[in-house]
Amino acid sequence: MLNLTRNWWLILIRGLLAILFGLGALFWPGLTWLLLIYLFGVYAIIDGIAALLTGIVRSKYSPRWWVFLLEGLVGIAAGLIAIFQPGTTGLILILVMAAWAIITGIFEIAAAIRLRREITNEWLLGFGGFVSIAFGVLLFFQPATGSLVVTLMVGAYALMFGILIVMLALRLRKWDMMGANSDVLRSVQQ
Repeated sequence: MLNLTRNWWLILIRGLLAILFGLGALFWPGLTWLLLIYLFGVYAIIDGIAALLTGIVRSKYSPRWWVFLLEGLVGIAAGLIAIFQPGTTGLILILVMAAWAIITGIFEIAAAIRLRREITNEWLLGFGGFVSIAFGVLLFFQPATGSLVVTLMVGAYALMFGILIVMLALRLRKWDMMGANSDVLRSVQQ
């Protein structure tokens, strides 16, 4: 705990950065969405290069080296597509989320029907499934709205997380000051 309290300012910086990111996502959601896609693209390229190099190095030691090589090429291609075709990448991401929401909703409704004899208020699970399906259908028909909603949700999360981290940092600062004061008192008393 001593290191954590002495380095409270690092936690404060982390919280302030989260707050800035959250505010940016809330006030400029289109730009934030684009930056998230670019960030994914850069990550995919770096990860692809690492996998490609792993495949090349493992070619001497493993008969399955080509799997890493293939993974690396796919990663690099995905990253390049994300960077040079961010609209396509964003659309595909939203469509994947839409399909996931619909499939999850169907399973939730099926589970609610199966559980209706075993539990009470199973309708809540079924209703949750209905909401999930409705959300997925909305994403399919309004993908731009979906990207906006996702960005706003990420922004709200980052803002709340940042505020909590800043509060923690300020509490740690207080504990650090109390610890420093008690160290000064002990040295004066000796």
